[in-house]
Amino acid sequence: MSAQTHMRQEVDQIPDVVAGFLAASRPVLEDASARLRALDPAVLVTVARGSSDHAATYLKYAVELTLGLPVASVGPSIASIYGRDLKLARAAAIAISQSGKSPDIVGMAQSARRSGAATIAITNTMGSPLAEASDYAIDLHAGVEKSVAATKTFVTSVVAGLALLARWSGDADLLRAVEALPDSLGRAVACDWSDMIPALDGHSALYVLGRGPGFAIANEAALKFKETCGIQGESYSAAEVMHGPVSIVTSGYPVLGLAARDAAEASVADMAHKLAGQGARAFLTSDRLGAATRLPFAATGHPITDPLTLIVSFYGFVEALARHRGLNPDEPPMLRKVTETL
Repeated sequence: MSAQTHMRQEVDQIPDVVAGFLAASRPVLEDASARLRALDPAVLVTVARGSSDHAATYLKYAVELTLGLPVASVGPSIASIYGRDLKLARAAAIAISQSGKSPDIVGMAQSARRSGAATIAITNTMGSPLAEASDYAIDLHAGVEKSVAATKTFVTSVVAGLALLARWSGDADLLRAVEALPDSLGRAVACDWSDMIPALDGHSALYVLGRGPGFAIANEAALKFKETCGIQGESYSAAEVMHGPVSIVTSGYPVLGLAARDAAEASVADMAHKLAGQGARAFLTSDRLGAATRLPFAATGHPITDPLTLIVSFYGFVEALARHRGLNPDEPPMLRKVTETL
């Protein structure tokens, strides 16, 4: 394995990739947001799997917090396996897939369009079946992603959704925060979480905590622990971990609290400190004082964009953790870059 993996290179590319996306995608973002304003949908549905579904979860919280519009994740198997169309005449649908090729995602997008929804694809592969199945296709412009573990495509998928939301809602503050993300993400790349690496020696499981949009980031981090390091990462809302899961947090059990600068920061921080006080080896992205160990973070100045920088810092950490464990994060066993499911 070379000294610098594809994953590390792709993490370093994230700020420039996001800047390129924002510059190149303004026309389609304007067109799609104008359609959404004219439609004024009663509900937004999302269609995605894996890291793309975590991006969709992030957008769920962002849309609900910004517009007050309910967002539901639709199981792709409703169309692909069960052959049912949903009643989506007053709906909008966003399908997210890096490859745009998975038959179940494509099938659900086709079903949503057939049922009358305004359909938007977010994909890194223009001309893909998903792009062709949708009214609007937002190209991530992320370039080839060689590592199996998605990094730059995940971040840019979230940015695409936030850039669309900012225009759709007319939220000038959010739009300014999105346009400033390349700088924020550059600072996030430089955050060093290496102090957490030795704390995980001898451990094969841990909890990742988040809340709101930060819960979507916790989901993504937990997946990357599994994919790249063979660690059973489990993500929980800071509000849910006390409802049973806390019972296995014994002395030294690792906990990562992903707190953003938003209304949920105190909740996540307080829980990380509480678990640390009970003996857990807890790390936290917050300046709120307590028993957990502080990790550096790059604040964005906006509560909707702030959680996104955390995953960029995490990606650099988990790539280094995988190498520390003698693993190649580019080629996890039994995984492929493009996953096509029915």
